[in-house]
Amino acid sequence: MRATFSAAAALAATFSLASAANSIPTCGANSQCPSDTPCCSQYGQCGVGAYCLGGCNPRYSHDLQSCVAAPTCQSADYKLNSLDDVQANTVYLGDSSKANWVSSGTPVVYQNDAILLTMAPNTVGTLLMSTHYVWYGQISATMTTSQGAGVVTAFIMMSDVQDEIDFEFVGVELEVAQSNYYFQGITDYGNEQPLNVSNTVQNTHTYTIDWQPDSLTWSIDGIPLRTLNRNDTWNSNTQNYHYPQSPSRIQLSPWPAGLQSNGAGTVAWAGGLVDWNSQYMLNGYYYALVSEVKVQCYNPPSGFSNNHGSKAYYYDNSYGTNDTVATGNNSTELASFFATGDNPSVNPNAAASGTAAAPKNSATPETVPGVSGGGAAGIGGTDSSGNAQSGTAAGSAQGSQSSAGSGGSTTFQQGLGGSGTSQAPPKLAAGSAVALLGFFVACLLL
Repeated sequence: MRATFSAAAALAATFSLASAANSIPTCGANSQCPSDTPCCSQYGQCGVGAYCLGGCNPRYSHDLQSCVAAPTCQSADYKLNSLDDVQANTVYLGDSSKANWVSSGTPVVYQNDAILLTMAPNTVGTLLMSTHYVWYGQISATMTTSQGAGVVTAFIMMSDVQDEIDFEFVGVELEVAQSNYYFQGITDYGNEQPLNVSNTVQNTHTYTIDWQPDSLTWSIDGIPLRTLNRNDTWNSNTQNYHYPQSPSRIQLSPWPAGLQSNGAGTVAWAGGLVDWNSQYMLNGYYYALVSEVKVQCYNPPSGFSNNHGSKAYYYDNSYGTNDTVATGNNSTELASFFATGDNPSVNPNAAASGTAAAPKNSATPETVPGVSGGGAAGIGGTDSSGNAQSGTAAGSAQGSQSSAGSGGSTTFQQGLGGSGTSQAPPKLAAGSAVALLGFFVACLLL
């Protein structure tokens, strides 16, 4: 049996350990976030600001209004040849009219033709996320992958309730694309299926996810290679179809699965340990190259009756299934990194331009997942390594932001800047769920 990994479970476990060490409230199946930090991130931590935007899990947040509504699907052909349409996760506050993509890490423009998603030593790579969600549609990414032992490249769809659709590429299996899916983060090792493809590094391919309410097809260069029917995913134990069915973001990233801090199974699946002096690194970093993403939106499921507008997706029930999704004209924006879906207009610094101040008489809440101490709320926090982080310097639209990665699906964030040019990015500090897991376990054993 091939080993497969869902980031949802790994992230929750890892950041629960980090939260225990840093006294950050945690959230999950048996614990909802408190009212003062009401938003549950996909890492299983509670906070405000960016915690309440993309990735905010309504099932475990304080209430259904804590997470900000998500921008609806937008059919488009995105030519990724500059960073003009990319905003740092330390800057983005939900206005999808200002940026179609949010990044953490160091994206780099390559020859005005594509974006490199870089992964320098001691980082977990760069994560690129769409600001518009997709609730059924055809999504294509034209790209080349990274290569080398321990290095994995991901093109996935991830919902706020952790439904997941994956293309993943292990750096020592250059003629295989791994297709996978999950329902609400539930691990099922029988879901993964390898797909044959010519060399994913030397050859540019277009990978397509055709996601419909009743079927899901993975294609490469226009050729369908796998189809999953919703009816085949019925689970009698949960009385649910374990089929991806909730609005999801596009996510692209390389990530270092082959770290010594990771479990032996993860390292073996990734082809061994990462070599940070590898011949496959360019200018001191591994990279995946993405030149274009196309999105064609489909209609909601037949019989959909929760249509109250066209601007945003939200949930009217904590079950998180497709019959609890609604569309409306809800605002998708926050006034500051201290605001939440429950209180979207909170802005402690509304009368001044400089750095924001934390609310009086309260501990500084977490504001950007993966960035400790309020992060980019403008109060200057630290990244996951403890390095100083300026809320303003971290947020240029040129890719000066924190790093991210994806495993079996998804996302991590950290926070040192880069130039956003073709120069090698600076050395970043490890901050991913995958990279931190072993570290926190080791600390607990001391």
